[in-house]
Amino acid sequence: MTTFKRLAVYCGSATPADPIYMETARLVGTELATRGITVVYGGGKVGLMGMIADSALAAGGEVIGIIPEALVDAEVAHRGLTELHVVPDMHSRKALFTTLSDGFVTLPGGVGTMDELWEAVSWAQLGYHQKPVGLLNAGGFYDQLIGFNRHMIEVGFIRPAHAGILVARDTLDGLLDAMAAYEPHETIFAMKVGRL
Repeated sequence: MTTFKRLAVYCGSATPADPIYMETARLVGTELATRGITVVYGGGKVGLMGMIADSALAAGGEVIGIIPEALVDAEVAHRGLTELHVVPDMHSRKALFTTLSDGFVTLPGGVGTMDELWEAVSWAQLGYHQKPVGLLNAGGFYDQLIGFNRHMIEVGFIRPAHAGILVARDTLDGLLDAMAAYEPHETIFAMKVGRL
């Protein structure tokens, strides 16, 4: 079983009308801090991002933000974090998420959240990391994405060795338990050409 010291949390910077999403972010931030797990996130002060940070800090946790310069200039950076890393661009941001974290937890979000999630999955398949990639399916938000991931497996675009990379659960407790039990897979980098 893996013990997490730091988890990257991917989520939206929007504030949707349905309160389930902000409440999910609040619960996740509070619970990670209570467990002594440092939150590594996108460094913003708005939407789910801001809620994750504020709730973790309020519960006595540590929060590390990673934000591109352009978003700092747009004045969305959270200035009350344990650490705030300002990086040149999104590529640098995602690379630092991977370096600083023991795994990834994805909450509901939009295009940016999907970019972060799929890059974490892709990098795991290839072998740039072997950390668990978690998806918290709050309120069934990711039902269709989970179904599409299953479809990619069934069709053969995701190899059997990589079918378990994306760890999806409906509750945070269930997700963290499944991520802690995650067994690293054989990476594409380790495979011979005949098996690709």
